[in-house]
Amino acid sequence: MKTKGKPWQFFVVAVLIVAFSVTAIFGISTQYGDTTKLWIKGAQDIRFGIDIRGGVDVTFMPADGYDATDEQMEAAESVIQQRLVNLNITDSEVYTDYNKDRIIVRFPWKEGETEFNPEAAIQEIGATARLTFREGREVDDEGKPSGITAENIILEGQDVKSAFINRDSNRDSQTYGDYYVSLELNDSGTASFAEATARLAETRGVISIWLDDTMISYPTVNSAIPDGSAMITLNGSDDETRDYGITLANLINSGALPFALVAENYSTISPSLGENSLQAMVIAAVVAFILVVLFMIANYRLPGVIASIALLGQSAMTLACVSGYLAVINSFTLTLPGIAGIILAIGMGVDANVIAAERIKEEIRSGKSIDGAIRAGFDRGLTPVIDGNVTVIIVAIMLMGAFGPTDGFFAKMLRPIFFAFGPSTAGTIYSFGYTLLVGVILNFVFGVVCTRIMLKGISKLKALRNPVLYGGVKNEKAV
Repeated sequence: MKTKGKPWQFFVVAVLIVAFSVTAIFGISTQYGDTTKLWIKGAQDIRFGIDIRGGVDVTFMPADGYDATDEQMEAAESVIQQRLVNLNITDSEVYTDYNKDRIIVRFPWKEGETEFNPEAAIQEIGATARLTFREGREVDDEGKPSGITAENIILEGQDVKSAFINRDSNRDSQTYGDYYVSLELNDSGTASFAEATARLAETRGVISIWLDDTMISYPTVNSAIPDGSAMITLNGSDDETRDYGITLANLINSGALPFALVAENYSTISPSLGENSLQAMVIAAVVAFILVVLFMIANYRLPGVIASIALLGQSAMTLACVSGYLAVINSFTLTLPGIAGIILAIGMGVDANVIAAERIKEEIRSGKSIDGAIRAGFDRGLTPVIDGNVTVIIVAIMLMGAFGPTDGFFAKMLRPIFFAFGPSTAGTIYSFGYTLLVGVILNFVFGVVCTRIMLKGISKLKALRNPVLYGGVKNEKAV
């Protein structure tokens, strides 16, 4: 990079870094009356994992060693997600390992919850789903079936053979119409369904579909269905309708699963323990940052000051990548190992500056001018910085691929490597890999590019052209 330094370059980059750091740490929001509008997320808006907030980490598997198909595992995952929503637990993580027939579920404790009963929560989420088809759609104040809907059950889960999404087609014009869900019934349910549809078709009545005590659909009966093959029309051909149809089919199939889910293992952590751990990690991060800054300034003087500004920008950008920064971007789940990754990245983030500053000091003491020493320091220090950081990037990618969500980019990319073992989806390690990867990549941006621009700019100020400020000895003259 043959950039000619100008003093304004330092001030522009430094001001941008400081301004960005303030917004990334504290965020920006406006309040009008009782309404608060969040514009930029700060550190307080980071979404923490259950090892910090407290919660449950449980792995479900089919009971009695049943070998489930991928479709059956998808259906089981759908019912777990539905139950989490019914329990008002929207901040959860659900991953399915199709290789080992495992469903990994992580969910935090409810806000303000003081009595922890993980066994009860696990039993409630993993209990076998009960699927029912009922006459009408009468509900009580809690949304549960009442009246004739509670009394008249037409079908149950064992009566349903399969459900899958399909789409109307026009062979003449080769176009596609609306989506619908096809139902195939077993012999046990064909007769009762034929009788009910024949009766309800006369008044265009409703057959509601329930999963446990939650109504998931209420199609209108247009005609009698005597052969056990039904169709639920969705009246739409867009992607949203397709996604709804897939979800509905999965939920229906979940109630017809031939196996129950059992908890293979689980772990819990209390919010108080997690909060204490978070405080300790934050203190460690702040202390680590301060010590690194003091070390850089004491050893490398002005280049150390510039490196500290760049390190502040790197740390703030890492927080922004975790918090989501802009309000429209989802926050990344940060765990305790993820915070450890940030601390490690802070320590590694100074590597590029140490190498460059050490080179500059050597060039100054060998008699080169300040401009020549800065240019040579960055040029000669770039190769070892790239070599060192690329190896860490490879390790971080491997961690994210091995321990991340099974449908994640790195997991798919590295599937041939980890296929024999199956993904473990350990979210804590995934968080560590993510923050480490982000920190190392940002090291190139701030530790190499921004530092070089700022140092070249500030070195053009006459008052700061004393070689002593760059590591030279006192008897040297400014050049």
